[in-house]
Amino acid sequence: MNTTNLIDKTIRFVKETLAQAEGGHDWFHIERVYKNALLIAASENCDLEIVQLSALLHDIAESKFHDGDESIGPKTARTFLESENVVATTIDHVIAIIENISFKGGKVERKFSSIELDIVQDADRLDAIGAIGIARTFNYGGFKNRALYNPEIVPNLSMTKEEYKNNEAPTINHFYEKLLLLKDKMNTQTGKQIAQERHRYMEDFLERFYAEWEGRK
Repeated sequence: MNTTNLIDKTIRFVKETLAQAEGGHDWFHIERVYKNALLIAASENCDLEIVQLSALLHDIAESKFHDGDESIGPKTARTFLESENVVATTIDHVIAIIENISFKGGKVERKFSSIELDIVQDADRLDAIGAIGIARTFNYGGFKNRALYNPEIVPNLSMTKEEYKNNEAPTINHFYEKLLLLKDKMNTQTGKQIAQERHRYMEDFLERFYAEWEGRK
């Protein structure tokens, strides 16, 4: 199967699978990450097919919607790719990217490295910051019925992976526990450049949020 047909089939599979997904982890999230990945890949020496497949399949079964089970996503992706007779080396690389892309509280070291992982991880992280990142964060907070903000609950910057996974703190805390940390965790030059402006946008948003919360002009 040529790459174009495979990508088209993958897109259809992902759209169908995520048809009822939460708004921050739906097809449109995948599409944005895919576009980000293509943008970054244009400046890198990489295997574009692996980048495309990984970006499209990276959240095919996000663990937070499957009782924390991190094995479902890779299994689902592998089953699909095998059904399309994709070569084993490509499948293994895509699965390794899916297994290592997540933030997980920022305390977990990657067990695999490749430029393709760097690209897709940056693409995914870019969708977690800036205006879209803010919208996704509050969408998920509402989905989990979390408070917007509680000044008495301070952000926890030293969470373990398990604590991060089970965290139920107010949505504003997530900015400090993840979003504001991502700028300095970008891998590629393009990712770093894009992240700078999106980071500043979040800082401006937080400044405005606190001013309105406290009744200041």
